Amino acid sequence: MTATGPRTAPDVVEVVDVVALGESMVTFLPSRPGPLADVPSFERAIGGAESNTACVLAAAGHPARWISAVGQDGFGDHLVRTIGEYGVDVSYVRRDPHRPTGVYFRTAGDRATDAHEVAYYRAGSAASAMTPHTVDLAAARAARVLHLSGITAALSAGCLDLLRELTARRPGRPLVSFDVNHRPGLWRDSAAHGPEVLLELARGADIVFVGEDEAREAWGLRDAAAVREALPEPEVLVVKQGGRGATAYGPDGTSAGAAVFAPSLDVDVVAAVGAGDAFAAGFLSATLRALPVRDRLRHGHLAAAAALTTSGDLAAPPARDLADRLAALDDPAWGRLRLGPGWTETDTAGAHPDAGHADRAEEEGRTP
Repeated sequence: MTATGPRTAPDVVEVVDVVALGESMVTFLPSRPGPLADVPSFERAIGGAESNTACVLAAAGHPARWISAVGQDGFGDHLVRTIGEYGVDVSYVRRDPHRPTGVYFRTAGDRATDAHEVAYYRAGSAASAMTPHTVDLAAARAARVLHLSGITAALSAGCLDLLRELTARRPGRPLVSFDVNHRPGLWRDSAAHGPEVLLELARGADIVFVGEDEAREAWGLRDAAAVREALPEPEVLVVKQGGRGATAYGPDGTSAGAAVFAPSLDVDVVAAVGAGDAFAAGFLSATLRALPVRDRLRHGHLAAAAALTTSGDLAAPPARDLADRLAALDDPAWGRLRLGPGWTETDTAGAHPDAGHADRAEEEGRTP
């Protein structure tokens, strides 16, 4: 059952592996490529950085909870039902009778190109009205990991207050994960200065995800080492470096030199959406399992590859045994991996014809 307001009863809140808090919207995907003005029809889906991460983690076998607010409308029904079908706990999603559920439309093109268009209809949405007083903070903190993103902070002053409350360093709080997700357009009408706010929130987190490109745009930082120098506080800092790979700093110190790099995979991209959220989910899943930092990065890359080789914002991650086997490959075999559509459907015997060379590379990398 979803909540219609903040819970005040002394309920015992179940502790889950991950709580993800943030806005999710109904997404309309184009039926064909081209400008929005020329697309005749759209297919309905869901999209939201935090809920995407929660869904991938739930699909990977982790108890996960999504906390947000949606309108008391059909789109809100769709979001709550669909995210719940991934196995995510949606019982702390607030239904707002006065504000709508956010929606957006996008083109089929890669987000990195000038041809990409996205039209957001989220101003005044139910989620933008979240504050520390409308969210069940006990439910948000009842997790091993609390996952947040900078998108929420940009939605309203109340949402920023909420993120400041949740990233405040207090005894007994869960491990706080923060994906910077710098979206300049969301901060355009805000009284706050986005880059400064995002740096402040990142300094309060334990695990931070940031793209090298967005760190350059937001903070003028030239490379991963400079990002670490600017962010020594998080125990773990992950700097995503596009097609080259990702670098993790920590958890064994704050020195800019304490770095682990894992190269990206060769992927036949179907749609370049949702990969960052999936990467965070793969990394957090491996973190919850206390895997080595290199393997956490590799699990992030594998989850991202699952998103890149399917359409839409969400994709089922590879089965844990397959992901573990691929993450354990030696460096040359990892470098030979090429993953295409259908690779996550490879069974444990490695017989799937669309595995994208995953099993061959695994055989080549196995020690006799």
